[in-house]
Amino acid sequence: MGDDANPFATLESALEYVSLLAEVASETQAEMRQELSTSEPGSDRRQQALYIVDYKLEQLLQQLVTVRRLLNDLRTMRRLLLGERAQRAVADSHQDVESR
Repeated sequence: MGDDANPFATLESALEYVSLLAEVASETQAEMRQELSTSEPGSDRRQQALYIVDYKLEQLLQQLVTVRRLLNDLRTMRRLLLGERAQRAVADSHQDVESR
């Protein structure tokens, strides 16, 4: 990540952070599901807790997918807006040259 002092200085760095968080959450969910499949049938309370953890991790992963899409959309919009401004500046400079 670019700036360690502020990992959210840019949309790109925020997107990178969210992607890393999603990767860790996914790995954690896989490990937890493995543990759930090997847990003893007699530990009902533990199994219930593992199912809740699985549910919460799934919710988190869905939210992170949404956040990544939003950040990507914002990044695209910024590029479009900056691209239009750059094109407008070029067009204005051409008009200035033609009017001289």
